[in-house]
Amino acid sequence: MSIAMRNGFNLLAAAVLGPLVLCADHAGAGGAGPGGEPAERAERDALIREIERGVYETRAALGFDRLDPAVLEAVRAVPRHAFVPPELRHLAYRDHPLPIGGGQTISQPYIVAIMSQLLSVGPGERVFELGTGSGYQAAVLAAMGVEVYTVEIVPALAERSARLLAELGYDRIHVRNGDGYLGWPEAAPFAGIIATAAADHIPDPLIDQLAPGGRLIMPVGDDGQVQQLTLIEKQPDGDLLERRILPVRFVPVTGEHVR
Repeated sequence: MSIAMRNGFNLLAAAVLGPLVLCADHAGAGGAGPGGEPAERAERDALIREIERGVYETRAALGFDRLDPAVLEAVRAVPRHAFVPPELRHLAYRDHPLPIGGGQTISQPYIVAIMSQLLSVGPGERVFELGTGSGYQAAVLAAMGVEVYTVEIVPALAERSARLLAELGYDRIHVRNGDGYLGWPEAAPFAGIIATAAADHIPDPLIDQLAPGGRLIMPVGDDGQVQQLTLIEKQPDGDLLERRILPVRFVPVTGEHVR
């Protein structure tokens, strides 16, 4: 779960904080088409407009005032209703996080969209994700043509997400149960790394597995406090450039290594 801050308000649970921004939480052909009934298509279109509004409102912090068409089309194409509990599917295309059980949430679409854009990756490139959650963020990246390697520390959640992503036809997503702090060394280096949980520091293994010229996006800060969505760019010589993007609130990275 994550929350981002826009204009100072608090929109919790994988939502925006005040104006905060919310967040929380392989792609093949299946499950990636806009499809659906007319009412659902209208809801998806309305969601895209809301995301575009949020991006414009936070343009000064983001460094851009509109999303790449590939990101927008990926968000539009992914069936978000498939990633939420049946009783909440009528809320699936609202721009806020939703609970998915076990104290976890699916992230706010606005956050998923801006994190996907900040990675600056394209078709055929490999991305590592720390924290699979519902699988929604991975699905959006896969719908952009990205090969996603994602690790979830909660066994039941990893199993559920892997099964759902396979059923939806996302064959560019590889799910593993384990400690995402350690990355996925055998698939490295990665053009991009994304973390859907916060820690008070960027894990060294993730820095090591980021390719030169690659980008890492992660909320950095203490559990229970406002964190900073942080972008790391690895230079060709290995130097790191860091930029803080937005105040957010995510669930913490867990596991023995982060402690």
